[in-house]
Amino acid sequence: MCHALLQDPKFPALLLRIDHELAEQTRSEGCGCGGALHRADYPRKPRGCPREVRPDYSLRLSFCCARCRKRSTSKSVRFLGRRVYLALAVVLVSARRAGPTPAAAQLGTQLGVARRTLQRWRDWWQQQFPLTPLWRAACARFMPPAAAQDLPGELLERFTGPSHEAVTRLLVWLSPVTAGGAAAAAIELREGR
Repeated sequence: MCHALLQDPKFPALLLRIDHELAEQTRSEGCGCGGALHRADYPRKPRGCPREVRPDYSLRLSFCCARCRKRSTSKSVRFLGRRVYLALAVVLVSARRAGPTPAAAQLGTQLGVARRTLQRWRDWWQQQFPLTPLWRAACARFMPPAAAQDLPGELLERFTGPSHEAVTRLLVWLSPVTAGGAAAAAIELREGR
């Protein structure tokens, strides 16, 4: 099941590799002012992270322009915006149909996710996420239509295949909502930590 991916040491390494590729893409695009981007990672204290990979998840890949000093944070599959829990944990613990599944509830308890935090995540999925440019552009592509009140569970069901491949594709698909700078300003999300 998808919940086992949090404990699989190979899966976090895969997500780190994807984040480095996304960061390289951001760096190669440069700054809007024409200046070169230099690494300016910033520290994170991720929750929901296996102890053995925590050092790899303690930095958020980011850049700073050599000319205008503007920060450019790349897309990420490891982090979902400014939330302190890993994106994978936010998706898996928030996923539900008519209520939290026993596996999701157990995972939330294991990760120490407070009920209020879980409710904020669900509110974000149901109220703010459907307003994002990503969802507005892509929701019509899902057949049958995906119900906003069932997010992110609906998304987990739509990305099919072996669990590690399906979840990876989902996290890559969600990555535009994680970028900083102009992309974050366009999305205008309230963070539900």
